[in-house]
Amino acid sequence: MIYEIAELYIKPDAHTAFQAGVAEATPLFQRAKGCLSMRLTRGIEQADTYHLVVGWQTLENHTVDFRESADFQAWRGLVGGYFAQPPKVEHFETVVAGFGG
Repeated sequence: MIYEIAELYIKPDAHTAFQAGVAEATPLFQRAKGCLSMRLTRGIEQADTYHLVVGWQTLENHTVDFRESADFQAWRGLVGGYFAQPPKVEHFETVVAGFGG
């Protein structure tokens, strides 16, 4: 599994609306080819910073299948207006499983 980790910087007055937009977008990810999981976490020390963590079967499921889809455009339409700056997106793979999922 590949993890997309998008660091999102949200405008200070937009947290509630942004979180609602992500919740509304959940079905877009659920139906995306190769999407296995999705969650949004919020920073404790930096409350305007969020991490969107999406599990994909392959890198291409994200970079090609999803990014080239109408659902990606719908996702950006739901949340893009709340970004204080462009997201930072990177991909990771598990190298030590550790414990606890």
